[in-house]
Order: sequence, then C-alpha cells, then structure tokens
Amino acid sequence: MSRGVVSGLLLVSTVYFLFPLWWLVVSATKPFGRQFSGNGLWFEGFGLLDNLTRLSAQNDGIFWRWMLNSLLYCGVGAAAGTLLSATAGYTLAKYRFRGRAALFGAVLAAVLVPKILFTLPLYLMFSGIGLINNPLAVLLPGMVSPFGVYIARIFAEQSLPDDIIEAGRMDGASETRILRSICFPTMLPVLVTIFLFQFVEIWSNYLLPAMVLTDDRLQPVSVGLVGWNASHIAVPRPLVITGSLVSVIPLVVVFIALQRFWRSGMTAGAVK
Repeated sequence: MSRGVVSGLLLVSTVYFLFPLWWLVVSATKPFGRQFSGNGLWFEGFGLLDNLTRLSAQNDGIFWRWMLNSLLYCGVGAAAGTLLSATAGYTLAKYRFRGRAALFGAVLAAVLVPKILFTLPLYLMFSGIGLINNPLAVLLPGMVSPFGVYIARIFAEQSLPDDIIEAGRMDGASETRILRSICFPTMLPVLVTIFLFQFVEIWSNYLLPAMVLTDDRLQPVSVGLVGWNASHIAVPRPLVITGSLVSVIPLVVVFIALQRFWRSGMTAGAVK
C-alpha cells in the first residue's frame, strides 16, 4: 500500500473521529438558543461565558457536583486499580507458584469479556449487601482491571531483570520495599498507561452508575448529562451541549499530561 493511500486513510480517520468534538466546540460557544440555527460547523458569535453561567445556575449548580463526583470516582478508582494491577502483574511475572499459568489464563479471559456483561450481576450483588446509592458501588468495580494486570505482567517480565530483584533481597530489603523502591519506579510508564486507561474507562462508564446510583447528588457527570438530555423540556439542550464540552476537558488534560508515558507504555513489550 502506497504512502499516499495510507496518509489519505489516516486523514479520513482523523476527520471522522474529530468531527463530533469540533461540532461540540462550535455549538457550545454559540449564543444561547442558537446552537441549532445557521451554520452548524462554524462559529456565530461568542456565548460560551453566558452558557457556562446558565449551566452553573441550573438545578442549583448540580452539574459541578457531578463533575466532582466523576473526578472522585475516576481518581480514586484509577489510582487503586493501577496499584492493584501493577502488584498482581509483578507477582505473576516474578513469582513461581502452582496455578500461575491458569491464573494468568483467567486474566486473559477476563480481558476478552465485555464489562457491560458484569453490570447486572454487580447490581444484584450490591443490592444484596446494601451498597445501592453508595459511592463504593462505583469505586469497587473501577479498581479491577484485567487489562491492567496483563500489560503490567508483560512489562514486568521484560523490563525487570531478576538480578536486580535478587540484589535487593541480598541487601536485606523486604519484598514490599523491593516492589516500592525498585520495581515501581522502573514500571512507571506502564503504571501511567494503566492509570490513563482506567481513568477514561471509569469516566465514560454510564450503565453501572445509572443502575446503582439513583440519588442525583451521587451521580457522575455521564449519568447526569444523559438525564438532562432525556428531560430536554426542563433542561434546555444548549446546557447539555455546554456541559458535554466541559465534561471532555478533564480527559483531554489528563491525556496531554500523561501522553509521553502512555506512548512509551504502549510500546512496552514490542521489542524484547
């Protein structure tokens, strides 16, 4: 395939994926009430500040409560999930124990199962133990990442020499100290990669929070905006558009801040 064809396909793909974001930026910056009039793909005046003011005033500013909820669920869930995934991946890579291959096979199988299939069982389980309308019902599933365990195991196996670990043991360091002081700094690229994937996955998750959180003040922004969009008579559509644009900003900021670690982590294991 020629370079021109490849470049053309990449250009078409880029336009395809960026088109919704462009429309969102253009629509959110238009004056209130003019989002669906005129040229939908170009700017017509500047009403972003007014739209943000209206957004903050809607329902006593509950949108910002939703944003804080999302940051809490994503931050805590992604951080805990990264720690657990890195520890499990390191254990599978560097320790020899009975059933290790079977356990790693189960992790690979879990990677292939869509998480949406776990939503109803999780709801029934949380309902049985009284965790409905409890932030733990969102935080606990967010801490589990089979894909994170998989890439942590691959990275640890190829980037952590056994000699370094043995040297730490000979110096009298405990297994926890070796993991914290030697392994985690070396695994930084994959740690950031796991954190980024978990953060994005939790932020964009809708079905589980919608089922386990019925209290509006506990919901993340993804569920709140869908509820607003469903009640477009009570909540004007321009506010939903503006809120959607604001909800994308944390993802963009996190991705830009961590992209160099993410890129290096994605190539980990490609070359031995």
